[in-house]
Amino acid sequence: MGRRSLHTAEELRELIITASTNLIREAGLEGLSAREIARRINYSPGTLYNSFENLDDLLLTIEGRLLDELLAALSAVPWGGPPADRVQKLANCYLTFAVSNAKLWSLISEHHLPASRGVPESYRRKLEALVETIESALQPLVPDRSPDAAKRSARALWASVHGIASLSATDKLSILAPEEAGAIVDDLVLTYLNGLQSRALGRTG
Repeated sequence: MGRRSLHTAEELRELIITASTNLIREAGLEGLSAREIARRINYSPGTLYNSFENLDDLLLTIEGRLLDELLAALSAVPWGGPPADRVQKLANCYLTFAVSNAKLWSLISEHHLPASRGVPESYRRKLEALVETIESALQPLVPDRSPDAAKRSARALWASVHGIASLSATDKLSILAPEEAGAIVDDLVLTYLNGLQSRALGRTG
């Protein structure tokens, strides 16, 4: 309790986020509680609710930062080479990020908001930015597609890669070992891109 005067409201908020993120990295979502967060930062449990409305608010903040890190990783994938190679690299970057942050990644699938609370617009924008990254990479491969069709293709591919990454990161299926996931993602992307290009040729032929 004696530490209270040593931290501003913003500093305390960051302490809570850091402690909570570390807890989830160590023990997953089930290891998180207001009492344990408070113990780690040496404040009372009630202090948590001075910085965040509730645990859902805290978890959304952590998830948002995770998505920001993922977007930064995807944005760092080089643009050089054939467009199909870039799509492949983006998909593998996505998979690598999820597996490297396995317990933290579990938040994306395990954290469910109450039915009365919708997903914040800021969170939706982060998800949209991920889709737009894939859409930009796909566009050179099917330049004749309408913006809506390109977005739909990007969403389909993103959802598929996300599913494989999440299954691998959270070990939900023992048959999908992490070392096999890369080959599965490669096969998915290659097959999907071939399908898109075949459809485009069929329309123009």
